[in-house]
Amino acid sequence: MVFEHEIPKGSRLYFGKTAKAKRNLENRVCEILDSKGFEEIITPNFSYSQHQAIANDRKLIKFSDEENEQVSLRADSTLDVVRIITKRLGRATSHKKWFYVQPVFSYPSTEDYQIGCEWIDHDNIVDLVNITGTILEDLEINPVLQLSNINIPKLISKEFDIDIDYFKNGEIAKLFEIDHAWLNQLIKVKDIKDLEKAIKISPEVIKAELEKLLTVARSVEYKNLVVAPLYHGSLKYYDDVYFRVIQDNFVISRGGKYSSDGISSLGFALYTDSLLKILED
Repeated sequence: MVFEHEIPKGSRLYFGKTAKAKRNLENRVCEILDSKGFEEIITPNFSYSQHQAIANDRKLIKFSDEENEQVSLRADSTLDVVRIITKRLGRATSHKKWFYVQPVFSYPSTEDYQIGCEWIDHDNIVDLVNITGTILEDLEINPVLQLSNINIPKLISKEFDIDIDYFKNGEIAKLFEIDHAWLNQLIKVKDIKDLEKAIKISPEVIKAELEKLLTVARSVEYKNLVVAPLYHGSLKYYDDVYFRVIQDNFVISRGGKYSSDGISSLGFALYTDSLLKILED
């Protein structure tokens, strides 16, 4: 039996001090993004293109519009923001830097608040990582920022006939069983020095992508940095160097480089609900 006052599992309720803390957090981050030249956008909760952003489309909450076309509740903001700016608002604005404060939804009834930004037609990931670091420092927290390159596990899988699911699922033991000296070295990489050593013995076919990751890592200003060349994330659109921020088993941010309709862009999302739990402690 469901009582009228109950809320669905996975939905969010903030009141009193926690509601105020959420508003203060959002305001602080928005002020930083505003100072960096980003403008705000609020996109529809409903979308036609969410299946292009989420690896597992069974997580989408789907239904049909009046033309019987499939619509989903927004599960990710990135591609929708870029397409709305470039295609729908293209004649109304030429601005390239946008941020948003809005929830995303996933099946069956989960909602998560996000603060995100998209830097359209810009491809220097270091700029975005350093903005993320500025936000973390302003919030007076020091989580781990993990830097990766999606092309590395994809190339290794293709060129050496290694199941890509080993990387997607983090099956380190199975990767060690393959027993390539260079692969074992990459598995152990944690920092810039480790990566420099691994590059020296790595196959030529992946060296360019490893060097790209190394160049970015050397340019990042944030100090609590971990390099993870074999990490494979769950979002479909990141296609180059990308990152995630972790503390106390919470992923509090993800971001990276991606292409949409031939335009190379950058974006990240800060997960408000996880950030609030960390800041409470």
